[in-house]
Amino acid sequence: MESQRSLLPSIEINPESTPIGSVILMHGLGANGNDFVPFVQELHLPRALPLRFVFPHAPVRAVTINNGYVMPAWYDILSLNIDQRADQGGMDESVEQINWLVDHEIQRGIAADKIILAGFSQGGVIALTTALRSKHKLAGVMALSTYLPNAEILVKDVSEANKHMPIFMAHGTQDPVVPYSMGESAYTILHRAGLDVSWHNYSMAHSVCDKEVHDIADWLKKIYS
Repeated sequence: MESQRSLLPSIEINPESTPIGSVILMHGLGANGNDFVPFVQELHLPRALPLRFVFPHAPVRAVTINNGYVMPAWYDILSLNIDQRADQGGMDESVEQINWLVDHEIQRGIAADKIILAGFSQGGVIALTTALRSKHKLAGVMALSTYLPNAEILVKDVSEANKHMPIFMAHGTQDPVVPYSMGESAYTILHRAGLDVSWHNYSMAHSVCDKEVHDIADWLKKIYS
């Protein structure tokens, strides 16, 4: 069945001992799975917390807002308008592909409630959308420097399994790519909908900083405690 599904090519970082959980992390626009590989060592997780990290590569497609330039992208970006910028068809395809990766981890012996979906920028959109609609009760979702198209609609469609799922959101106050206000707006909508979301801001641009990595490590330890 999985061969018919054509799982996305991915980079895997496995712990020395049998993993107790998996983190599937989606990169941003124009990057690839290699982008966050150094992130694993930077977390300095204890050996007592053996996690598998999966970094899928997004499909290559033309991106309208970048003059049709072909690059790795989870979906096409059509406009600067938050509710018109994302190609819904492309988003749906990527959500389906990440769901297949979740199923693959479950088939490899990782319980659904030990799987975290994570993503940076465009990858964060896919992580949030997939997790909030997942039929599986997941461990949590990590959304970094991202936004949420049609958030008001999405929160009305959250699966019963994940209405209490922990959500870690983080954003740079000086982000010129995904403005801070877009991330904060997504957080506000999720929070008002009663979801278990925490908001973290950092003095940085469209990137990841040391303090953020430290906070993520603490969050992971709490999730898997």
